[in-house]
Amino acid sequence: MSHILMSTAAAHGHIHPNLPVMAELVARGHRVTYPVPDRFADAVAATGATVLPIHTDLPDPAKGEQWPEGGIEAMQLFSDEARSAYAQITAALGDDLPDVVCYDGSGWAGHALSRVRGIPRVELAPHMVAWDTFEEDFAEAYECLEEPEGLIWQAEMDGWLAEAGVPLNSKEFLGPPDRSVVLIPEAMQPHRDRVDSDRYTFIGPVIDDRSHQGTWPKPDRPLLLVSLGSAYNDRPDFWRDCIAAMHGTGWLTVLAVGPHVQPADLGEIPDDIVVQEWVPQLAILEHASAFVTHAGMGGCSEGLWHGVPMVAVPQAADQFVNGPRLAEIGVGELLPAEDVTPESLRAAVLRVASSEDVARRCAEEKAVARSAGGAQAAADLIEALVDRDREHRSPDV
Repeated sequence: MSHILMSTAAAHGHIHPNLPVMAELVARGHRVTYPVPDRFADAVAATGATVLPIHTDLPDPAKGEQWPEGGIEAMQLFSDEARSAYAQITAALGDDLPDVVCYDGSGWAGHALSRVRGIPRVELAPHMVAWDTFEEDFAEAYECLEEPEGLIWQAEMDGWLAEAGVPLNSKEFLGPPDRSVVLIPEAMQPHRDRVDSDRYTFIGPVIDDRSHQGTWPKPDRPLLLVSLGSAYNDRPDFWRDCIAAMHGTGWLTVLAVGPHVQPADLGEIPDDIVVQEWVPQLAILEHASAFVTHAGMGGCSEGLWHGVPMVAVPQAADQFVNGPRLAEIGVGELLPAEDVTPESLRAAVLRVASSEDVARRCAEEKAVARSAGGAQAAADLIEALVDRDREHRSPDV
């Protein structure tokens, strides 16, 4: 039995993708320690992992708190979180150190611990990963790091890493991982042929049984699910456009509007429109004829898992890469947020739902996603990493 630490940020898109991997590791007899705040404790405990309670200052969308859309403001949130989480995790663990640290791109606390204590580490990436010209291709996005606020942030990050005993500066620390298990459909990775296959292993989406979240009855007509995820859904005009687009089409439309928008904000809700703060997304996608999504990687993966045609309306961050990618691989269309009208949205939904080409590509990608390896393949790689480390540390006989 090995002791495994999972380190990530307190956000749905970072925690939920790796939970099936944790459940698989626990089922194999390993002890998993998972630091999370109270709001994720039940979800983590359901995997069999040991919850290590920690405090977080990251935004909680359920309380109406908003995430920044990127830039130094977001980087500052993650570095403040890393400093706080590192102190809490190291104090709680004491000498009960893990045999391996799993972390994602936001799990800086666990990553730092692995560097300080010389523990093997593996990234569990719930998002696209870097290719050979990634930094050059996104040079504009990195310009903020060379501005005064960015330079101050880098100096603060360098200072914390040095204080903790990490022998890297911030650029090195946030560079390519030693080893990464990529938890996304391989088709969603841009420039897949230019990704270092010795460093990154794609094992497909890890979709678990979420029947505990609730079920959804099979409808007697086409079903459309519309969701903008958990972070960037305060868009009342968008939700009104959805109602105007789909009312009277003969479809049942389900809007998962999040905590910021109330049904009363949207005017009269027709009988063929369902408005809820939260819905059991996987259960609905099992019956859906189309999915309007913000193109977060979690939503994209779940749409591909169920073979549902998608209309991508990106809102922030990597969604602006994921949305076009859905169109490129032929499983849907891209509809930029600024181009959304009732007419354009209705037309896009009806096109993707009726296209034989889209249906064929969705079926193909569904089959690929379900045969890619998933949580079992991820657990195999983590176990192999621990075994190699033990072999390396064992004295010659």
